[in-house]
Amino acid sequence: MISADMEGASGVTWTADVQVGSEQWQRFRPMFTSDVNACIAGLYAGGATDVLVNEAHSSQRNVLLEDLDTRARMLTGKHKPLSMMQGIDTGVDGVVFLGYHTGAGVEGVLSHTYLPNQITGVWLDGVHASEGRLNSALAAEHGVPVLLVTGDNLTCEDANDYVPDARTVAVKECVSRYAAICTPPTVTAAAIEEESRAAMALAGRFDGSINGHRIEVEFDAAHLAAATAVIPTVEQLDVRRVGFDAASMTDAMKAFKIVTAIASGAVEGSYG
Repeated sequence: MISADMEGASGVTWTADVQVGSEQWQRFRPMFTSDVNACIAGLYAGGATDVLVNEAHSSQRNVLLEDLDTRARMLTGKHKPLSMMQGIDTGVDGVVFLGYHTGAGVEGVLSHTYLPNQITGVWLDGVHASEGRLNSALAAEHGVPVLLVTGDNLTCEDANDYVPDARTVAVKECVSRYAAICTPPTVTAAAIEEESRAAMALAGRFDGSINGHRIEVEFDAAHLAAATAVIPTVEQLDVRRVGFDAASMTDAMKAFKIVTAIASGAVEGSYG
């Protein structure tokens, strides 16, 4: 399975590159699709017999289906119970985090966690968590290894901490949140394909385990914490911080999805 996000794709450096409907987004969709296709080719070269691509960015309708490697299948569209990780519970033998990025509150190209800018930090069991760290915990619960992570160099450093055995490909070098040193997509595609092929050596399910988890979320405004604290089990810990406990990582991610949805709906115009 490939969980395909867009902020960490080849060449992407600023908002318009990934903002659905913009001219820049249209420009970068083929580059994003190129990264995905390179990963598919590498997984098949390494012995995969079936590849499911789960679109994980924004509208989750970004990869060009008409240009997708014909050996793969693609899950596209929103309103999926497990969102970025939909399909992880279907018996897959490995997952790739493609086009990922660093989390809210840290350096990295287009760094954020779920919401573009309203969240300033997320902690999983006391550890600062990117989307990759959250999703890797969900994969582990289902006994699925993370094979490969692609994104900027800081995303790869982050991945080395939460999935040290996984392979990584840095498709760009972070200069700031909106600038990076990039290489052409043909070059990054070759690197992604080679590392995907090699990463297949890590494929193979293991015994997952269900454990309780705690997630804490810090927002950039007090009213967002107050809005999300109305959710049963969500506690307001400070003026801008909430937290909740869940019996499993699956439940934790579903609850986190609710928290971010309510926070997003509470944002008011230019003042946030």
